This record gives sequence, C-alpha cells and structure tokens, in this order.
Amino acid sequence: MKSSKRPISYQDAGVSIDEGDRAVSYIRGLAAKTFNKQVLSQIGGFGGGYHLKGWKDPVLVSSIDGVGTKLKVAVLAKRHDTVGQDLVNHCVNDIMVQGAQPLFFLDYFAAGKLQAEVVRDVVAGIALACRQNGCALIGGETAEMPGMYAEEDYDLAGCIVGVVEKKRLITGARIQAGDVLVGLPSTGLHTNGYSLARKLLFEVAGYRLDSYVKELGTTVAEALLAIHRSYRAAITTLHDAGWLKGAAHITGGGITENLPRILPAGLAAQIDTKAWTIPPLFELLRQIGQVPEEDYRRTFNLGVGMIFAVSETKVEAARALLARRKERSFVLGVVVKSKSGRRVIYT
Repeated sequence: MKSSKRPISYQDAGVSIDEGDRAVSYIRGLAAKTFNKQVLSQIGGFGGGYHLKGWKDPVLVSSIDGVGTKLKVAVLAKRHDTVGQDLVNHCVNDIMVQGAQPLFFLDYFAAGKLQAEVVRDVVAGIALACRQNGCALIGGETAEMPGMYAEEDYDLAGCIVGVVEKKRLITGARIQAGDVLVGLPSTGLHTNGYSLARKLLFEVAGYRLDSYVKELGTTVAEALLAIHRSYRAAITTLHDAGWLKGAAHITGGGITENLPRILPAGLAAQIDTKAWTIPPLFELLRQIGQVPEEDYRRTFNLGVGMIFAVSETKVEAARALLARRKERSFVLGVVVKSKSGRRVIYT
C-alpha cells in the first residue's frame, strides 16, 4: 500500500469547509428574514421545525422540483439571483393547484466548487420568493462535490410543504363537460424546455447571451432568465370565491400532458389555438428549429402558465374578479366528453 509523503486535507481533495461556512453564514441571515412564529428552529440544525396550528382537518401537500438546464444559462450569464425565485415559484404553483397554502421550503444546492457569493445570490432569490409567497425557508443542504460537477456548475432543487383543509382540497373531481378553461399568461419559458431552447438559440442560430434579438425586444439572456411567475394570488382569489373546480400548472409536457392530469375519466379538453397569441420567443424557437407541432406543444408552455376549470355560469364573474386583481386571463377552451380517448383536442 502506498501512502502520501505529506498530509492530505479535505481542501486538497477539492472541498473547502471554510467556504462552506461562509456560504452558511449568508444563508442564515437570508433565511431568518422569511421566518414567522410557527418556525421553531434555526438554520444550522439537523432538521427544521414548524408548528402547525389553527387547522381543523389539515391535509399536508408537498412537492419537490428543480430548475433544469436553465441553470446553464445562469452560469454562463453569471447571474444567479433569478433561479432561486424560479425554484420557489414553481414549487408553490404545484401545491397551490391542489388548494394548499405554502408553509415552508427547503433547498438543495450542490456545486463542483463552492463559491459562497454564488450561494448567497441563489439563496437571496429563494428567500425573496419565499417572502412573496408567504412561506418560510427553514433548512436545506449545501454540498461541494468535486468530480461530480464541473467547477463552475451547480445543481439546485427544492422541497415545499403546504396545507389545506381536507374539504377545500382541489382535485378536479367536480369538473364536468361544459366547464370552461381559463388560461393565465406565462412569463416566458418558465423552467421547462431549456435543453431544446439552448440548442436552437446557441448551436443552430448562433446567438450569444448578449445578442439583442429584434423579435424579442431584448437580449437572449434576459429572455431566457425571465422569472417563472407565481400564480398564488390568482389561485387564492378564485378558490376563496368557491369557483375553482380544477387548476393545472403548465410545465414540462405543455398543455398536452399537464391539463389531462386534472380531468376526470371520460373527459377531454378542447383547446382553441386562436384564443391567445403565442409570445415571440416560442415562435422564434419554432422557426429556428422547424420544430414539429407535437414536440412544440409538448415541450413549451407557449405562453400559458396556468389553466383553471370554471363552471360556464361563473366564468365571466371569475375573469372579472381576476381583472380586479390586475390578472389578465383568456378563455382558451372547454371541457368535452372524450369519444376518441384523446385527452386534449386542438382546434
């Protein structure tokens, strides 16, 4: 057995405990700003504690997700303050379509080489979105993993837990033929389709991050790093009014794969493709790659980030209520009986 001629530390293996401590010092301050009276622990413990009180028959709803290869854009642009917001808002939307209000959030950050300032910027975005969505950042994990990731790369994931009274759980079970589908606009790609978008924009079209694209009215970096928005206020508005039968967060898979997740058996969504204008970014991507129609609709949200199912008798009142909350909406289809087995029918 060979042995080293000199002592070898963790630092020699590529892991800096000191840099990790610096990162945690940033996180501790940022997370504390999201705490409320229900948080029973501090950052740095072995687990986060949250006191659930004031509920009669609570159902906990949880979700875990990541940001995908949008992170590659953030790394190349050296801008890390938006992806944390993307992460939280995505997770918030996923539990709120079931009627759950966010309680707390935990994050996972792993890098090839830990840079405390990068961690700080990412977590600052997470903390900001947590405050905006009314949830507490109560813990997480920061890992330095040389050999697993390239030095400049990092991965990001988050777990959210929310709560809803059992009788107010949104399941889609009440949706029936004749109900109207109301769409809410997205703010760009959100967090899906970036592998295809990067290939088309950078490899095929030859754009750089700082390229100004006339069709978009902005640079490629700004277009791609647009923040995945939260629909918390809109969902809460219609749910509190008692008019929300179902809600679908349009993420990976587009309308084609996400909307059927809330439809009872035997029903389909008939979508009017002329009901909204597809934003220029998506049309640009389609033109660059001559993307097949089916792939186009299954890869991107195409400007629709959330879909609500509302009774036909309540749709105008629901849209008026959303408008008073400064939320733009559009009727994009109707629920019909499925005769062919297809769950989404584009017209």
